[in-house]
Amino acid sequence: MSRVGRQLLGMATIALMAAGITLVTGGAAFAELGQPEPWEWHLQGSGSPVMDNIVWFHNFLSVLIIVITLFVLALLVIVVMKFNAKANPVPSRTTHNTLIEVVWTLVPVLILVGIAVPSFRLLFLELDVPKADLTVKATGKQWYWSYAYPDNGKFEFDSLMAQDKQPRLLGVDNEMVVPVNKVIRVQVTGADVIHAFALPAFGVKIDAIPGRLNETWFKATKTGMFYGQCSELCGKDHAFMPIAIRVVNDQEFASWVESAKKKYASGGTSTFASAAGPTQ
Repeated sequence: MSRVGRQLLGMATIALMAAGITLVTGGAAFAELGQPEPWEWHLQGSGSPVMDNIVWFHNFLSVLIIVITLFVLALLVIVVMKFNAKANPVPSRTTHNTLIEVVWTLVPVLILVGIAVPSFRLLFLELDVPKADLTVKATGKQWYWSYAYPDNGKFEFDSLMAQDKQPRLLGVDNEMVVPVNKVIRVQVTGADVIHAFALPAFGVKIDAIPGRLNETWFKATKTGMFYGQCSELCGKDHAFMPIAIRVVNDQEFASWVESAKKKYASGGTSTFASAAGPTQ
């Protein structure tokens, strides 16, 4: 029976590892570009270098956790089968094993170091804003977003959820428009209460706090529509202030800027930071 048990355990271990790796690495391939999908259990498909790193780190941790869990399960099964009262009527009275104690102290330390190194690298990538090609200011309001383009004429417009657009609860009347393969610096603040600017496909999530200007960044590597939402409980209509970003090529962006200058011209006196330098 012990031989059969070991064989079954080995087969189960291989099957679980294969299933786990498949679930971890294969799920993102079925994600809808830039938006959630029904019954989604995995991360959204990546649309930026930061999100590429987040997905890699998530998959790395998932595989590591699966391996550790299966190893502990195997140890438990071995102990139950080999050291029960029937199979081992005279138990060992060994109380210490220096080698085992050193190993089970060092191995967890090495595992934590192996997790910490890519974790710190990812945090640095997220927080260190590179030289920007374009700056956009996003202001959270109850309950919609306003976007300003200080590098392109300082026009500003509001973006409200559109009832007649898909995807449901994510479509807006005026999307933020940015060029592809450009570093976009996003300055985020709140006009009334704390909001949060979150774009899953870009690996972006940062609080919008009244009286404070936070910064984040992304570099979209694919054209198309990408959706997010306010992720801070900000009032009764918190669930109805989506974020929609349309990523286009350089020519389409230049054309949109020219039309936006006329459409959203306000003549306001607000000052914003630009990609070329500090706050004006």
